Amino acid sequence: MPFSLINKYNVAGPRYTSYPTVPYWDLDTFSLQKWKQNLKKAFKESNTTEGISLYIHLPFCESLCTFCGCNKRITKRHDVELPYINAVLKEWDLYCELLEEKPIIKELHLGGGTPTFFNSENLSLLINGIKYKAKLADNYEFSFEGHPNNTTKTHLKTLFDLGFNRVSFGVQDYNPIVQKAIHRIQPFENVKKVTELARAIGYHSISHDIIFGLPFQTEAHVEETIKKTKQLLPDRIAFYSYAHVPWIKGNGQRGFKDSDLPTPSSKQNQYQLGKKLLAEAGYFDIGMDHFALKTDALYKASHNETMHRNFMGYTASKTKVMIGLGVSSISDSWYAFAQNVKGIEEYYHLLENNSIPVFRGHILTNEDLIIRQHILNLMCHFKTSWSIDNLYFEELPEVLIKLIEMQEDELLKIESNQIFVTEKGKPFVRNICMAFDLLLQRNKPETQLFSMTI
Repeated sequence: MPFSLINKYNVAGPRYTSYPTVPYWDLDTFSLQKWKQNLKKAFKESNTTEGISLYIHLPFCESLCTFCGCNKRITKRHDVELPYINAVLKEWDLYCELLEEKPIIKELHLGGGTPTFFNSENLSLLINGIKYKAKLADNYEFSFEGHPNNTTKTHLKTLFDLGFNRVSFGVQDYNPIVQKAIHRIQPFENVKKVTELARAIGYHSISHDIIFGLPFQTEAHVEETIKKTKQLLPDRIAFYSYAHVPWIKGNGQRGFKDSDLPTPSSKQNQYQLGKKLLAEAGYFDIGMDHFALKTDALYKASHNETMHRNFMGYTASKTKVMIGLGVSSISDSWYAFAQNVKGIEEYYHLLENNSIPVFRGHILTNEDLIIRQHILNLMCHFKTSWSIDNLYFEELPEVLIKLIEMQEDELLKIESNQIFVTEKGKPFVRNICMAFDLLLQRNKPETQLFSMTI
């Protein structure tokens, strides 16, 4: 990739797990009551046809990984497990009372933090408590994030017996110097052990997360990491750019200096090399930073154009309703977003008072819904169209003018009523989406809100 393009398009920009992005939510027009109304509306429209998705945030970790920007609580005390699980089940009870009929769960994902911080018995208590008040959709998918250093055979077997069929292991990079810098010492043998255990138990989709652009990381490190990954051949791989956002309070990204990070051109070379090596190993580029074997459900969803993107990332199917449980979780009713409080103590306090622990959100306007669909189309299918009236919007001509330069750089093709992202343009899909982001265009941030696009 020419350095001139990298230099030109390496700007701060959103990852678009939602539109509008969180910094542009209209907090003044949002209320808990409006969230409940929008959620009930979407649930009635879609529960019996699509089902719902659940994201459960389990925030505890025994040690701090300095590359991580997630909401977490560092502790070695495991007596925190049961009170937290009881609180999550109380939140689920409040939602089930609100929705009045049994939710049909299509997808459930345990994220963190470190879900495998929790012991198997407590995870069983959590999942059985969730299932007790719900039904399971046909071909449902339960997934969780496992830490290779503490995911046990008991964890894997217990969760598999509870209905989990997909697991994601955070690898990041196998080089000891990089691992030390990000405070994630994790030998290849640990990853190999849990990957092979999961496969033997019966998980049908195993994913590895690999990051490029980490401190002290080089192209040789990326090559060695992917070489080792090929030995295990996980079904899908998230090969994504390290998001350096140390200004976000409490995220821990202060364990190294900015000068320890690769330059933008070096970082892009890491990506291009990794993408080439993954293709040679049989992986297909299915979405921004995501790769899968042909046999994986996410590849099939990409091929069939049914892949979706939400606050959990890319998923193989879309549900209009996604309920987030636990601290900082974000829920989505398609018409509205709502985020839970971030502090565990405040979360407990609100639940003790029988209040759904939401502290902010956004009610989507008709314009928001149109732009959201265009950005989803670009992120999931690398194309979008306004051939039908309900996807045309007044500022579209201005957006197309902004995209002309990208077309001249061969990042996309503009036709009479549609846009296609080229192979050359895929690494710049965030930049392309930014041209559609009307809220960002109208109110450019004075300080940096997002990670760099490259």
